[in-house]
Amino acid sequence: MKKKILVADDESRMRILISDFLKDAGYSIIKATDGAEAIDAFRRNPDLSLVILDIMMPHYNGWEVCEEIRSTSDIPIIMLTAKVAESDELQGFDKGADEYIKKPFSPSVLVARVNALIKRSYKDISIIKKGRLIIDTEKHILKCDDIKIDLSLTEYKLLMYLIESESVVLDRDSLLNNVWGYDYTGTDRTVDTHINRLRDKLNAASSYIKTVRGYGYKFEVTK
Repeated sequence: MKKKILVADDESRMRILISDFLKDAGYSIIKATDGAEAIDAFRRNPDLSLVILDIMMPHYNGWEVCEEIRSTSDIPIIMLTAKVAESDELQGFDKGADEYIKKPFSPSVLVARVNALIKRSYKDISIIKKGRLIIDTEKHILKCDDIKIDLSLTEYKLLMYLIESESVVLDRDSLLNNVWGYDYTGTDRTVDTHINRLRDKLNAASSYIKTVRGYGYKFEVTK
């Protein structure tokens, strides 16, 4: 599954430029036009892998957004700004930024910095262990109690999205959009059918996928 990046910048051309280069590099992009949208997008997308923030944005500036994100998450954050004073850079790091890139910049260099930061931040998660489940995310191999489980690509993407959002209740629309894509024309029944198939295949770990009546599903390891 593609890693998802939030790009927040009030300049339309800059958002498009950054987003296009990151998409070409294989990332999925969520865009925000101001600080308030950035905070909302962060809260609505628990599977984000990295955040890129402009500093001078309406409603909340980049520093305020960074501080808000850091109050609940250690997700990698890149500050992207025309403010070039050393004091501004130090303030960015003080607020919790991992990288500080000054405008103008090379889009290719930005992508390289994003790749390096993600690789550094997530280098130890190629093998994920959740209760009875072990997932090799590089080889897309899933095992339960050391027995290999064969999943379709969609079932694998669905399971990984649930795991990445562990303990967060996800509604069917969110699952449809993030697993099948925003242009998919299926219905809620599509999600329910795949959840049932996935539970059948997980055997002893089927209880990890929990139904929240009237809302959707969540992944939570049963003690």
